[in-house]
Amino acid sequence: MKLPILTYISLGSNQGHKFEQLQLAIDAIHYRVGAVQRISPVYQTPAMGFEGDDFFNAVIAVHTRLKPGKLLKELLAIEKDMGRRRKKKEGYTSRPIDLDILYYGDEIKETKTLKIPHPHLQKRSFVLKPLNDLAPELEHPVLKKTTQELLGQLAEEPIERLSKWLRNPRKDWDLSKFSYIAIEGNIGAGKTSLANQMATEFNAKLILERFKDNPFLPKFYQDQNRYAFPLEMSFLADRYQQLAEDITQYDLFKDCVIADYDVYKSLIFAQVTLVEEEFELFKKLFSLMHKELPKPDVYVYLYQETGQLLKNIKKRGRSYEKTIEGNYLDKINQGYLDYIKQQHQDNIKIVDLSGRDLVENRSDYLWVLEQIRS
Repeated sequence: MKLPILTYISLGSNQGHKFEQLQLAIDAIHYRVGAVQRISPVYQTPAMGFEGDDFFNAVIAVHTRLKPGKLLKELLAIEKDMGRRRKKKEGYTSRPIDLDILYYGDEIKETKTLKIPHPHLQKRSFVLKPLNDLAPELEHPVLKKTTQELLGQLAEEPIERLSKWLRNPRKDWDLSKFSYIAIEGNIGAGKTSLANQMATEFNAKLILERFKDNPFLPKFYQDQNRYAFPLEMSFLADRYQQLAEDITQYDLFKDCVIADYDVYKSLIFAQVTLVEEEFELFKKLFSLMHKELPKPDVYVYLYQETGQLLKNIKKRGRSYEKTIEGNYLDKINQGYLDYIKQQHQDNIKIVDLSGRDLVENRSDYLWVLEQIRS
């Protein structure tokens, strides 16, 4: 999955309820573009180059997985939804909202419709002032000067910092009440994708299952009868060690822990793959380890239909997963559902992902967060 890029976006408005216009734009960006990380103070500046009301300006830092062209398209759509009608030769005019990409990581890009970094940012104090509040040491990839240095080159202009602050919409999906979140699901359900997105957005310590390092996994898919027991035992030992070490080690710089598995999956998979005698032995060892591990504050089970799971598995293209069949996934899914039915806790969330795409559609991702929070 593509890692998010930190982009800086400038916002301006000099029509209508200007502060509210900025807030509406930020809300839309968070919903359609990516997680709003930080928001600058709002500055009031006179209209320049034309007669009009004063502007309210701000800059936001956003993590996005959209490519630059798609990002521009979404920002223009937000402007249009908010009542702005751009013209080919618009010039300087009043507008309800103005959204510009300042930086997209350290990328340099120039097309007919998009230039990154923004070609005029170094000339505009109403851009550099709020940008300097967020990233004074950020270096312009072409000019090789920091925001602070670029701002220092400009003559003083009439610009006033307002005392009222814009609100970060990320707070609407706040997960701070949870210290430890476990995300579970069948093979190909999207556990790791969701865990990665949440950890990035909510400053969480991320624990990912180390299945790639397991030497028995490729062999298991070739000969299940022979390699089932060593596979399940090695997974159990590794999961126990990883969770015991990573969850109990307190991290001052992270707000919570998010894992893309729960250790109970060892028992679920073992029940499907092992013969009765092996499973009874496995169950005894599991019970000794399980009681020593921290339990998640919320257990999220991502449900997807078997047909979609097979499509997801094929799409990610792991060679050793080519032999996975639908009936095997059905058994795994039933094992999870049986486990969930046995629990008498209100911290278990079953999230049906049918018809949803967490990676390509941010609104689907935010919908899942709401299910977890509720």
